[in-house]
Amino acid sequence: MKYNKDKFKKLGKNSDVLLKPDKYILDKHLNPHKDTEYCIRFTCPEFTSICPVTSQPDFAKLIIDYIPNKYIVESKSLKLYLLGYRNHGAFHEDCTISIGKDLYNLLKPNWLRIAGIWYPRGGIPIDIFWQTKDIPKGCLVPELNVSPYRGRD
Repeated sequence: MKYNKDKFKKLGKNSDVLLKPDKYILDKHLNPHKDTEYCIRFTCPEFTSICPVTSQPDFAKLIIDYIPNKYIVESKSLKLYLLGYRNHGAFHEDCTISIGKDLYNLLKPNWLRIAGIWYPRGGIPIDIFWQTKDIPKGCLVPELNVSPYRGRD
């Protein structure tokens, strides 16, 4: 399948860092294997946002799994979208669920799951998990394998 990079907003072009999350920066393109049910995983081990109360940075590992339908997300646009959270003040739950919903609304996948594994704030790690429905039978979806926070080993 040949791709026309001119139709993408960011792919192959210089990009400015967003000052806030903007779902309209996300690009999608046709799923090249619409006849096959498969899982796509994005892992973002260095996700950052800002606490809306203290303005201190928050750090998380995001894991986004989805089974595409007609569209797949273009990865550079996803990276730029996630980077927009860097200076965005929002609680962990809001960041995690908003990202999941923005991707779901853009792609209308057969299934989507997001896990936000947040590093401790005030000594308490917060993990947020959301999925659109049960995992479809017959599709290989990797386990999350999220270890509980154990402090310094």
